[in-house]
Amino acid sequence: MPDALIPPEVRARLPELRLGARRAVGDRGIGLHRSRSRGAGLEFAQYRAYEPGDEPRQIDWKLYARSDRFFVREAERESPLAVWLLVDASASMGQADRTRPDYSRLDAARGIAACIAELALLQGDRFGLVALAEEAPQLLPAAQGARARDRLWLALRAIVAQGRFPQPERLGPAWERIAPGDLVVVLSDGFDDAVLDLAERLAAARREVWFIRIVTMEERDFPFSGGHLFRDPETGERLPGDGKALREGFLARFAEAQRACDARLDAAGIAHARHVLDEALDLPLRRLLGGRSMDAA
Repeated sequence: MPDALIPPEVRARLPELRLGARRAVGDRGIGLHRSRSRGAGLEFAQYRAYEPGDEPRQIDWKLYARSDRFFVREAERESPLAVWLLVDASASMGQADRTRPDYSRLDAARGIAACIAELALLQGDRFGLVALAEEAPQLLPAAQGARARDRLWLALRAIVAQGRFPQPERLGPAWERIAPGDLVVVLSDGFDDAVLDLAERLAAARREVWFIRIVTMEERDFPFSGGHLFRDPETGERLPGDGKALREGFLARFAEAQRACDARLDAAGIAHARHVLDEALDLPLRRLLGGRSMDAA
């Protein structure tokens, strides 16, 4: 499948990154992540009392000599991570900048999601997709391998930005498929409280959650001057105004909204990063993998 979703220069940098979760729990097979399932794996985890059926080679004979009791050494198995990509498909994700009208928030979300899937593929991890559409979230079950990557790319291309964020009662597929310990990456503009509610609920239910907030250049810079008609992409509400006169107030309110969003994510223990549409697709991943939350100033 062609690399249209991932620019060549970004693809060349991806092997420098290693995808992981703070509390990752792999569930089957062989991957690059430690699991809380126990066995005769590679990394020592703890001692426990010997039980019938344990292999004699797991007995720690030095500890037996000191305690006169049998103990076995348990180790953490190396297991694959399950990565879920939750893409906001509400109408505001279709917003683009005037200087690049053919590249929207949703296009950036597709590209970042493709990068994450590529990292998971390189590491032998499973990856799945939930497109958060108003009528009914569209789900692609988590799977491994190149064919799963190709199916994911086709599903990403099929997402259309329209309507509002889905109501909580429509999010059953996400709860049914995403297991405790799975890594969940939410790709959204973060404007709707409902998407933050979902991220908080997933984190509270012991899912590892990352939140990538996608921002347009115009939201960051507000380059408008003279008369302009501003339109809400989800409600259709229109607001005429003078761009130069509105700039200072808009930037102050937007910055405050972003700080409030960050504070809410921090309080829930959710790692987060900001991505602006003129930035490289791998930049938010580098921010996330380099620290808990490293939003650009």
